Amino acid sequence: MTTVRTPAGQPSQESSRTQVHLAAYLPGGGDTTAGAGFASFERLARTAERGLFDFLLLAGEVPPAGHGGHAPEPVTVLNALVAGTEWIGLAATVDTASHEPYELARRLATLDHLSAGRAAWNVPASADPPARAAEFVDVSRELWDSWTPDGIVRPFAHRGRHFDIAGEFTVPRSPQGHPVVIRPCDESPEGGEFAASTAEVILTRYGTPEAGRAHHAAVKGRLAGYGRDHADLKIMAEVTVVLGDTAAEARERATALGAPDGRPSFVGTPESVAAEMEDSVRTGAADGFVLVPHPAPGGLDAFVDRVVPLLQERGAFRTHYTGRTLRSHLGLPEPVWKG
Repeated sequence: MTTVRTPAGQPSQESSRTQVHLAAYLPGGGDTTAGAGFASFERLARTAERGLFDFLLLAGEVPPAGHGGHAPEPVTVLNALVAGTEWIGLAATVDTASHEPYELARRLATLDHLSAGRAAWNVPASADPPARAAEFVDVSRELWDSWTPDGIVRPFAHRGRHFDIAGEFTVPRSPQGHPVVIRPCDESPEGGEFAASTAEVILTRYGTPEAGRAHHAAVKGRLAGYGRDHADLKIMAEVTVVLGDTAAEARERATALGAPDGRPSFVGTPESVAAEMEDSVRTGAADGFVLVPHPAPGGLDAFVDRVVPLLQERGAFRTHYTGRTLRSHLGLPEPVWKG
């Protein structure tokens, strides 16, 4: 039986082939998903870590009043998951319209400290226009940079179009310097500039591999205008995966599950899904995938047990974690201190 190899006692050599990045989407609430029970969060986090995923993305949607469901605060949940995981990145979805930079920067820096460098911040589309959201992220990074790498705090002051803050930041510089910034794809001109100037991971959806390659090239083509390299940004497609022992069985399951909410879907045997994923990354449609388990939560176990070993055999996915931080998993550079 093929098994997923765990971090301990792994070979030191990785393939030089294009590597697929993987993340798992964890619904933040709702009665039809994983639910708000912490045991569900912890089990999915451990499953994703067993599969050597780059990060776990915890949604932060608040159900409309009167619609039931649950929506625990994502940073708090991820702080608790630190104790049950050791390697996987922990990404919290927190909008900029409902928070203030100083308070949120403290919470995210604290998560990065507690997790020894595994924190990420997914900045969703919200009531905030992209320009205000971008300034929010800039202010947060200035706050994180107000501590020197050798642990000296300096007075902080920012006066911009949307924020005017001064004082002293109370959390020392975190292991990653800055938590990784994630942003859903926004096709507006302002959203495109936000991605090119600020984001380190973009979440996208594409209808066909050709559309994915065109989008991938367009987004990365903007990076040079901001002094950034292609390696400074990862583009990860949100996908669903439906597996079957045969292609026909997988199609039957996909039909029974219904249309996958506008996301591209890999439907087939574990062998065909692994081959399609590797081909999509190798040909530049995406740098990796954020899996939306379909149905949740059992689909993640099947993917980890049946598809990950095949990606490893193809040399397209890690066989062990090679670094401690989320930036090392993603191959992102350390941020330059701008104190």
